[in-house]
Amino acid sequence: MLKYKSSLAKPEKNLNRSSVWAYIFCAPFIIGYFLFSLFPIMYSFFISFFDWNGVGDKLFVGVKNYITIFTRDPLFYKSLTNTLLIMLMSTPVEIILGMLLAVVLFNMKKGKSFFQTANFLPYITTPVAIGFIFAYLFDWNNGYVNLVLIKIGILHEGIYWLQEPATARMVVALMIIWKYLGYFMTIYLAGMTSIPEEIYEAAKVDGANPFKTFIKITLPLLKNITAFLLVTSVIGGLQMFDEPSLLYSWGERSYVGGPDNSVLTVVWKFYNDAFKSDSMLGYGSAISFSLFAIIIVFSFISYRISAGKEV
Repeated sequence: MLKYKSSLAKPEKNLNRSSVWAYIFCAPFIIGYFLFSLFPIMYSFFISFFDWNGVGDKLFVGVKNYITIFTRDPLFYKSLTNTLLIMLMSTPVEIILGMLLAVVLFNMKKGKSFFQTANFLPYITTPVAIGFIFAYLFDWNNGYVNLVLIKIGILHEGIYWLQEPATARMVVALMIIWKYLGYFMTIYLAGMTSIPEEIYEAAKVDGANPFKTFIKITLPLLKNITAFLLVTSVIGGLQMFDEPSLLYSWGERSYVGGPDNSVLTVVWKFYNDAFKSDSMLGYGSAISFSLFAIIIVFSFISYRISAGKEV
């Protein structure tokens, strides 16, 4: 019996030692996460209840910053409207074109890798380069878009693409579509390759044409992927910042919000209020957490719409 007990005690010691080493190996990540992620988030929420410029003393104002955002700051509502409009202009196009491109590439016999790489390249292009390219392409005087449209006779004179509110939003939406279309296509293509080939063969035997096969088989089986892309697009769209800000950071167009603040997004407003114009860190933190709440609401709505009755 003594030997039996001692043999049981050794595994317990080894188990305790392995548990200690597990905590030791996890410690760097936990400490780093707390210092660089969790603590900044908690501190940002804390200072959202203060009037503070980052240098002087903090003045406690309670929920005044949040009340100001939703009752006395019309620019916040305009920035939210701009964000939603640009998102509505870009997200459906990304989903539809991404799926159609995936279908074309899935059925392509030659050159599939080349076209897949060519469509994915904009996604890994730096935002600064994208902003410069589109600022140059849609320039009123020297932009290639106006030059080509005038040369083929569609226009008699150039359009001020980046100086008019409606066209400015269109250009930003086009930037987003151009950048993320390859990503949508790749995700859909991965989903299509996971569909068993036997299903398509059975549809051919039953006499289904390609259109019916796409509607009755491909679309329903890609429903979860569409829901994922829609939710992530809503989350990313509400956090839009790089595209409009970099488009209006070159030369004479270097000003916040674009023409008549037509492309001012919520994150751009947060950045401008918190760090650039007035250094209102407390108010900027309140904007960021208000946006967090809005993202949760819109993500839930988009997920319910895309997933349907199964949720």
